[in-house]
Amino acid sequence: MKLAYGIAPLTLCMLAGGQAAFAQDSLTVAYFMEWPLPFQYAKAEGIYDERLGVPVNWVAFDTGTAMSAAMAAGDVQIAVSQGVPPFISAASAGQDLRIIGVAASYPENENCVVAARLEIDKDSANELEGLRVALPAGSGAHYGFLQQMEHFGVDVGTMTVVDMAPAEGAAAFEQGSVDMACGWGGALTRMLEHGNVLLTGDEKEEIGVLSSDVISTTSRFAAQNPELLAEFMAVTEEVNDMWSAGDKRDQMLPLIANDAGMDETGAGAVIDNFAFLTAEQQLSENWLGGGVANYLDGVANLFFEMGSLSTVLPSYDDLIDTQPLANSVER
Repeated sequence: MKLAYGIAPLTLCMLAGGQAAFAQDSLTVAYFMEWPLPFQYAKAEGIYDERLGVPVNWVAFDTGTAMSAAMAAGDVQIAVSQGVPPFISAASAGQDLRIIGVAASYPENENCVVAARLEIDKDSANELEGLRVALPAGSGAHYGFLQQMEHFGVDVGTMTVVDMAPAEGAAAFEQGSVDMACGWGGALTRMLEHGNVLLTGDEKEEIGVLSSDVISTTSRFAAQNPELLAEFMAVTEEVNDMWSAGDKRDQMLPLIANDAGMDETGAGAVIDNFAFLTAEQQLSENWLGGGVANYLDGVANLFFEMGSLSTVLPSYDDLIDTQPLANSVER
């Protein structure tokens, strides 16, 4: 069943047709504010509730580590756009987590910004040694920071690294309390008003720094609710395709921006730097078919070497479950 583009009540009634009877009587999904994604159109229109046939509760989080904690407590069943490093930290500690999709790829939308007053660029990156940087510890931005510093030969041990959520880091950066700040989304946009990046998204990818978020759940939930999970992935895929087609932008962006707590201009600037992979692309060898597992291994080993992880798994390949996405394609 493909998602209808209209938003009239009749459309939603039609979408509700053919609902399956699911074991789960409600669903709680974690997401980020100031991180606009196409799924928020369906969220705002109540389409998930209609298609899944159960009420969906949406809970906003500041970090991916908090999402993991909520899933461990049983308070959240699905996390949309969880960062890879927080996923790895929780899974390496033994938490029951599975990657079931790639939420977005965003090499331009996660980065580190150096204060303009320092006049430091990629040709003078060695001058970062001894400075103060704000970043969300254990996040994708943290991993990207480490990889960039390694690329430039900067000794991170000389720097003062302060654990701050992106919004807090942006505020500290604007006040001049830190010399460098790393983050994503709206917070990154605010950071860029007061500084510059060392590497562009394309340049980061060239040195092997990938920026993408995942859709995660638990193996227990996936085993107990295969139909519900497949339908959730199907709706998500359909609104991703709807956004990527481009002709429904004016219809979708206002709802997405409002749901993300942003104005349309700011939300548009952020989401335009995202790429939303089709189900076929996600299932390919470059992503869930192999590439993501290799990326997980690399991040885990890096964090183990720096002491952020006390243990690593022999392989992270078993933490990728392609069945829900594959099932969604067949619907």
